[in-house]
Amino acid sequence: MSQAPTSPSKDEIAALPAFERLPLARITVVNTPAQAHLAKAALQQSRVWGFDTESKPTFFKDQVSEGPHVAQFATPEHAWVFQLHDPDVKHTVAELLAMPDVTKAGFGLGDDRKRIQQRLGVDPPHLLDINALFRARGYRKELGIKGAVAVVFGQQFAKSKKAATSNWAVRDLSPAQVVYAANDAWGAAKVMQALGLYH
Repeated sequence: MSQAPTSPSKDEIAALPAFERLPLARITVVNTPAQAHLAKAALQQSRVWGFDTESKPTFFKDQVSEGPHVAQFATPEHAWVFQLHDPDVKHTVAELLAMPDVTKAGFGLGDDRKRIQQRLGVDPPHLLDINALFRARGYRKELGIKGAVAVVFGQQFAKSKKAATSNWAVRDLSPAQVVYAANDAWGAAKVMQALGLYH
């Protein structure tokens, strides 16, 4: 019987060369209805999207998150970071997530699904947690995006803790926030592409 593949350790990942991040020039921040309309048209050219959300952190026990405040979608070429302040933008994101013929792929999407249901009123079909694909390949531990990029590309996916725990409800996202959010979705799209599941 063949041995189950082992997940790379933190130290092993830290020793790998850096995974090149998607630059700001290939990221679109979406916060108006017109921008949302253009983004939706561009995304509809693909049947698989890298996907993630960001929510303002909660700091107290039993504090309920009001997120998601940001939803990000990506193809292997580009990423769109939707800010959910505008009702029309929020509606467009709900429409994208409700599309039955598109796979929305990301990592650790259980909490995202619950928040999407609460905030956007949609239960997204074909929301794929990429960890499930690695489990099917014999990996026992959840890899997350860092482990998956290490396994698939032999590279280290950098994540900024400062950006991760920043205030995602602000009107003006910082460049660091935009790059962080976009790359979470783009990294997922690149992993799907590398696994031969992107179309």
